[in-house]
Amino acid sequence: MEQGELRGVVALDGPSGTGKSTVARRLAGSLRSGYLDTGAMYRAVTLAVLRTGGDPAAVAASARLELSTDPTNPTVRLDGVDVSTDIRGPEVTLAVSAVSAVPEVRQALVRQQRDLIASALRSIGGIVVEGRDIGTVVAPDAALKVYLTASPDARAQRRSRQDVAAGRTASVEETLADVQRRDRLDSTRAVSPLRQASDAVEVDTTELDLAGVLAELLAMVDKRGLRVSQAVTR
Repeated sequence: MEQGELRGVVALDGPSGTGKSTVARRLAGSLRSGYLDTGAMYRAVTLAVLRTGGDPAAVAASARLELSTDPTNPTVRLDGVDVSTDIRGPEVTLAVSAVSAVPEVRQALVRQQRDLIASALRSIGGIVVEGRDIGTVVAPDAALKVYLTASPDARAQRRSRQDVAAGRTASVEETLADVQRRDRLDSTRAVSPLRQASDAVEVDTTELDLAGVLAELLAMVDKRGLRVSQAVTR
C-alpha cells in the first residue's frame, strides 16, 4: 500500500465557519494523507436520532457508521446508506450540538475516531483530523495541533456562502445567530467542550484566504519534520 507524505496526526480544532473542513481536506490532499471529519460522525448520529426518535446514547451505540478517510471522497454511510448530503441539512445543524453533548455519544464516537486514526497511521502513515476536541481529547498526542479561529462576522459570511453554494437558503443574520448559538453550546458542554489545547498553534483566518491558511499549515508541517520527501510503497 502506498504511503503518503505525512507522518503522524495533524489535529485541527476550532468553531464552525473558520474554514476548518475545507483547509483540512486540502491539507490532507496536498500531503496524500488520510482525512477525518469527526463532526460528520456526530451529524450522522444526529440524523439517526431525528429519523428514529431514539435515545441518542442508544442510537450512537447501535448505528453503523462508515467513513471514508480519502480526502478526495470523504463519504459518510449510516447503516449502509450514503448520508453525506443529508447530514448537512438545517434540521441536523440545529440539533447536532445537543446530541453531541451527550456523554455516551461522545464516548462511543471517540472510540471509533481513534480506531480510524490508528488504521490510517498503519496504512498510509498520517492523517489530518478536524473537529472540536481533537487536540484535547481524541488525539492529545498529535504531532501538530492547530486551533483555527475567525471573527463571528467572517465565519457567518463563510457559512452563508457555503449554504448558498449547496442550495440551502439562510440570511447572514440567521447564520450569525446560529454560529453564536453553536459556539455557546459547544464551549459550555460538560464533556469535551470546545477549547484550544495548551500546546496548539492558533491561526486566525479572518483575513486569510484558503491558500494563505494552507500555506501556513504546510509550513508548520515542514517545521515539525512531519513530511517525507517522497511517498513510499510497501
